[in-house]
Amino acid sequence: MQNSLSQKIRMKVLVVEDSPTDVKIIERTMKRSAIKCDLFFVVDGKAALDFLFQRGNFSTVPRPDLILLDLNLPKIDGFEVLKEIKQDQQLRRIPVIVLTISTREEDAVRAYDSGAASYMSKPVNSEDFEKLITTVQEYWRIATLPKS
Repeated sequence: MQNSLSQKIRMKVLVVEDSPTDVKIIERTMKRSAIKCDLFFVVDGKAALDFLFQRGNFSTVPRPDLILLDLNLPKIDGFEVLKEIKQDQQLRRIPVIVLTISTREEDAVRAYDSGAASYMSKPVNSEDFEKLITTVQEYWRIATLPKS
């Protein structure tokens, strides 16, 4: 096990998000942070699975240390992506943070039952969304993550 803080290694974060506005907020917030991350973005569930299983154009991408996953995605929805991640022996230990507009309790229950590390509803206000992303980044900077 490694602690991201003590190792001085840049955390690799895969962001699975189809909203250009949300992508900009996440990217801007994480790049401004003192915590440096290598960010990777995909806009649909199929691309997320291709990235994670290193298929096609993603054959040489690194394995992420953390995944920020929207649920409402084109092609393959976030629940199916989460299910595929957690069923795979090599991917299942990667923490998946569900970031979604849904505030439905049944969605949160389903996400946790499927192996999500956390379920967070995206605030409507961009300032509050930036604070949420900063909090996520701070938490996972000090959390102990398994080696990729």
